[in-house]
Amino acid sequence: MAFKTFSIALAGRLAILLLISLAVAWLAISGAYYAGLTIAALLLCLSAFELWRFITKTNKELSRFLDAARYSDFSQRFNFSDNGAGFDELGKVFTETLENLRKLRSEQEADRRQLKALVEHVPVPLLSIHQDDSITLQNNAARRLFGVSAVSQVRDLLQFGSGFHKAIVETVPGNRELVTFIHDGMEQQMTLASTEVVINGSQELLVSLQDIQSELDFIQAEAWQDLVRVLTHEIMNSITPISSLARTANDLADELVDRLDDESPVKNDVTDIQGAVATVARRSDSLTQFVNSYRQLTRLAPPEKKRVPIADLFDHVGKLAVAEWSDDRVDLNIQTTPKGLEVLADRDLLEPILLNLLRNAWQATAEIASPQISLTANLNRRGHVVIEVSDNGPGVAADITRKIFVPFFTTKKTGSGVGLALTRQVMIAHRGYVTLGESETGGARFSLIF
Repeated sequence: MAFKTFSIALAGRLAILLLISLAVAWLAISGAYYAGLTIAALLLCLSAFELWRFITKTNKELSRFLDAARYSDFSQRFNFSDNGAGFDELGKVFTETLENLRKLRSEQEADRRQLKALVEHVPVPLLSIHQDDSITLQNNAARRLFGVSAVSQVRDLLQFGSGFHKAIVETVPGNRELVTFIHDGMEQQMTLASTEVVINGSQELLVSLQDIQSELDFIQAEAWQDLVRVLTHEIMNSITPISSLARTANDLADELVDRLDDESPVKNDVTDIQGAVATVARRSDSLTQFVNSYRQLTRLAPPEKKRVPIADLFDHVGKLAVAEWSDDRVDLNIQTTPKGLEVLADRDLLEPILLNLLRNAWQATAEIASPQISLTANLNRRGHVVIEVSDNGPGVAADITRKIFVPFFTTKKTGSGVGLALTRQVMIAHRGYVTLGESETGGARFSLIF
């Protein structure tokens, strides 16, 4: 409609200019009417000037409209009500077009912000690898994964393990593979997936990393619990009647020994039987206690997490440990950084495993001239609370480091293999990790990572 009105206005001006031109030509040919010729010539000049002004005004406003659209200047308005109906309609079209562009741009910006917010809050770390080997961390999960470590180039991934770096470099788009991610001494199993995308004509690789370590630990813990539950049930079903019959037989043997004279030829045999039955009864009771200790692994209550001041926790646990130790030579170093550090955990579950780790450290330093045990807590570079128990003992042999958290496994003559297995169970219940490393003094260092 606006173009039609504008066309009519332009055609009208051209028609008037043509008519005046014809009039000037006729008057000039006739050789008379000089006054009329002069007037007609003036009207021709005015008509030509009006046409030039009309076209120039149109070009100027069209240029302003295009500049406003190109630079997204949606504040421009086109009010040509004083310039005639043609311009008035044209101004309305320009204004409406800019308003539609503004709404479209606003909707696109809203969609972009929503998409960015969704990507930011996706719990799976996402990173883009560009053709020049530069890396862009796309969301909060990726930034939390790498912590404060500088990650801007593919070579920077070497600090998280050569296997992880190699997997990223050699990843095949569309495939999924299992990789090991190492950070702050903590190993995590992750699934790696990648896809190729083209953005603004530039090709890049979009990589996603999903932490499955907690799920693996949880499934493994459930498997151990099921196994221990079945074993303890079957053993108790078998040992309970044996223990009961052994005690009954022992009581009967005691009565029979009391009835026999010292000179009876069978008294010695009955005494031997009594000793054997008593041994069976004792071993049955010991086995029952042994089985009951493993039932702790299957009866772990879900943690009731609360904020626990670590300094207060360490003070309490340290006093209990020192009171238990018979060796006054042990130097127990307790340190919390920062001093007001707190951990979201179940204190009733956390205290026993810390006490057990301190007990293990004390036993490991029994042969050390100057035993030193440390109980420390801090925040690692990824913002996790880390509680460490370390000693200057002989450490743990490399060939058994992956076995010590397995139920039933122990290196102690009188050990049950429950303590460290229970520690791992408690940490899995807290969605955390327990790791074994080497302390600065060469001994063992157990880290509880929340």
